[in-house]
Amino acid sequence: MEGNISPDSVPSGPIDKSRVMTVKPLRCLVPVFPSHEGSSASPQPPQFAFGAPTGPFPPGAAQFFPFVGSSEPQRPTSVPDQRSNPNVNANANVNANASANASANASANAIPSPVPLNSFRTPAPPTNTSGRGRPRGSTKNPEPYDDGYTQNDSYENGFTIDTDDSSDVTRRKRKVRKLVKGPQAVAISNSEVDIDELVNNLLKSFNLVDINTSLQADSDHDLVQRVVMVYNLLRRKIMQLDDAKGVIPGISRRADLRSGTILMNKGARANTRRRVGAVPGVSIGDVFFFRMELCLAGLHAPIMAGIDYLSFKVSGDEEPIAVSIVSSGGYEDDGDDGEVLIYSGQGGVQRNDKLVMDQKLERGNLALERSLHKGNEVRVVRGIKDGTSLTGKIYVYDGVYKLHESWIEKGKSGCNVFKYKLIRIPGQPEGFMLWKLIQQWRDGVTTRVGVILPDLTSGAENLPICLVNDVDGEKGPAYFTYSSSLKHAKPFRSSKSLSCRCANGCQPATNCPCVERNGGYLPYSSGGVLLSHNSVIHECGPSCLCPSTCRNRISQAGLKLRLEVFRTKNKGWGLRSWDPIRAGAFICEYAGEVIENGSDSDDDYILDTTRSFDQLEPVPTNEHVKPPFPLTVSAKNKGNVGRFMNHSCSPNVYWQPILRENEEESYLHIGFYAIRHIPPLQELTYNYGTPRAEKKSGPQRKKCLCGSTKCRGHFY
Repeated sequence: MEGNISPDSVPSGPIDKSRVMTVKPLRCLVPVFPSHEGSSASPQPPQFAFGAPTGPFPPGAAQFFPFVGSSEPQRPTSVPDQRSNPNVNANANVNANASANASANASANAIPSPVPLNSFRTPAPPTNTSGRGRPRGSTKNPEPYDDGYTQNDSYENGFTIDTDDSSDVTRRKRKVRKLVKGPQAVAISNSEVDIDELVNNLLKSFNLVDINTSLQADSDHDLVQRVVMVYNLLRRKIMQLDDAKGVIPGISRRADLRSGTILMNKGARANTRRRVGAVPGVSIGDVFFFRMELCLAGLHAPIMAGIDYLSFKVSGDEEPIAVSIVSSGGYEDDGDDGEVLIYSGQGGVQRNDKLVMDQKLERGNLALERSLHKGNEVRVVRGIKDGTSLTGKIYVYDGVYKLHESWIEKGKSGCNVFKYKLIRIPGQPEGFMLWKLIQQWRDGVTTRVGVILPDLTSGAENLPICLVNDVDGEKGPAYFTYSSSLKHAKPFRSSKSLSCRCANGCQPATNCPCVERNGGYLPYSSGGVLLSHNSVIHECGPSCLCPSTCRNRISQAGLKLRLEVFRTKNKGWGLRSWDPIRAGAFICEYAGEVIENGSDSDDDYILDTTRSFDQLEPVPTNEHVKPPFPLTVSAKNKGNVGRFMNHSCSPNVYWQPILRENEEESYLHIGFYAIRHIPPLQELTYNYGTPRAEKKSGPQRKKCLCGSTKCRGHFY
């Protein structure tokens, strides 16, 4: 064959081996997003450009660019980003080159002249561009997989991520597989679930199809909330589908990454224009449970790296400036008094052989140093340990800071570490400081102001619920008898159903009759989060042999949140939580007395299941939530904390019927669940619904004081 080779095709001189690539097939999640339609490169070099994409990447994976990029070539970097998110297993740092939008935004966020501050001398940027990702074998800070599962870094452990349904090009149908795992295992379902159709229905339902370009570039709070809500609904549904397959060796399922990839491909995201300073639509104190949520909201672009930066054009040269950081506890950061953050630089650790080296002044470290001199604002996201998970994090947006000082010191490993002192800009609402204050209440270091009763339940609940009034002189609500659960005078009659015999608790992909009654799926994750919204949840009943800790008895386990009843400024008494609440989490039951014949009197504490309520998400039947039996509950004389939940036209809580069956008897209960992530001390509200036409003549309209931009002005 050598005679067929043209002499012109043989390169002369030595071969540059650094330009030789070995291409190997790899089944892994490689999110590659197309450029936004209608985007065009700016005819003039923009003042800001996206920073070069950085790792760590899994072997053979492409870079990840969620933002619109120009046609300029991307430059590789030399050192893997060891200041990466310890919880997310994505395959790249989310950085790209700037578009015309970035240039326009730069003029609105002008960088002040350099201000000389205490700093180490900045050397010239390194020229070495031979980079590699984090070595295989790393087990740094595994993330809780979605809502309860713990999943180590899948790339480093050699797992394969199942990428079905992540493509926007081909509509893929996922068929629930028949799994045989012993004598008790059976095929749970042969039905097909069209993920692409599910996604399209969600996007249509939440008006996320063909989003206005200008609104997507500079989003409002409503769009940010809708994007994050759809992400969580999709993530939980995909998790439920994966859960039903059982454990498949060698497959690492990451519903958090896959859902984000799908929405990115669909263009369902907010704040596509990158910027310096605050992000529109994101409020200080907002909470996120996944790094992908920060990316979709436009708050912090990289889904791994802790430092997000842009490139600043100066005399034709590019210099990076930091725009946001995530302090998640992976490094030796120090929060000080909540207004000052001592932030450690990135890099310097090679986990496979425990080799530790000095950090280098490049990429994110260099960007922070440049921001120190430029004096630009830097967004700060605090990573706080999630008390419901061994390894999970809650990300809290804490506002904007400015860098005041930087230095080098020896870390615990003995190597040089860059340190940056950031001080919070005064005048902003409380963010992280509120979390510190609540922790002081828990620890008894500080007394909660305005407490009337430390526990109005008198020990009836798992956790105390304090009664607080720091508004006026009212000493408490009208007298009522506290009851932690709904008491039925008589059960509903139903066809005889089998009770489960799951001694270790109900599990997916088994022949458990309670799983079958829920359509072949368990309704809750192992972390107790509701995975999908059906017309009714079938929980295990009194005759089931599973323990009280069974994941299909979530509403029966009592309160898991530290709630408080508080005096509002204009709506009487309300309910809120000291704890952050994850979307889909169970909050409490609506307890009270069942009213026969559905009497709808002037009782202000009525919950009538026959009322009309807005859907949270599209359901296959295209019907509103309807329980199997009509139920009207009054909590006027007897009830629990659910009676204090006020109405809102834009609620953060919804109710769900729960059925517990016992032989030929059924007991219907009402559970409250979070619509979206709810920060601490934010009032919990739900929509009271609209009475049926024949009942509208009974209850009188009441003026609505919810204050929502979508307020209808009244409720029943």
